Amino acid sequence: MNGILTRRGVVAAATSAVIAVALAACSSPSGGGSDGGGSGGTGTTAHSSAPATKAAASHRKAPGALSGKWSGHYSGSFDGDFTVRWHQTGAHLHGTIHLSNPGNTMPINGTVHGSTISFGTVGSMAITYSGTVSGSSMSGTYKVHSANGTSGGPWSASKA
Repeated sequence: MNGILTRRGVVAAATSAVIAVALAACSSPSGGGSDGGGSGGTGTTAHSSAPATKAAASHRKAPGALSGKWSGHYSGSFDGDFTVRWHQTGAHLHGTIHLSNPGNTMPINGTVHGSTISFGTVGSMAITYSGTVSGSSMSGTYKVHSANGTSGGPWSASKA
């Protein structure tokens, strides 16, 4: 019985992580990047220290493109739907993920570099998610590492 409960916990955590990755990938801004060169001409190259300071200050206060609610689906070793609520600060992501199967909500952390996203559940190195973000959608694969081996499958999400 404990083996079944442990496997369900690992599965729930893995499913949550996959969903979070998918959601994060979907919220990436198109044409944006981590260089600060988006709209408005406030890139990292400044002609004086005052504009550079103002650009840096506004960048810290504004939520990232992946911030918000993402909805998706995962399949493979585990199958279900998920909802991720991300908060992005620079390349760092944190938030919560709710899995339909087994019906858990848990914290998640991750990173995004360009169009590449990776994340996992907080407090667990056993479940990893990786993928890509394009506009308001993201997709990739998840892996659940256990004493019995590695399992996983695909996931995808879009910004809600």
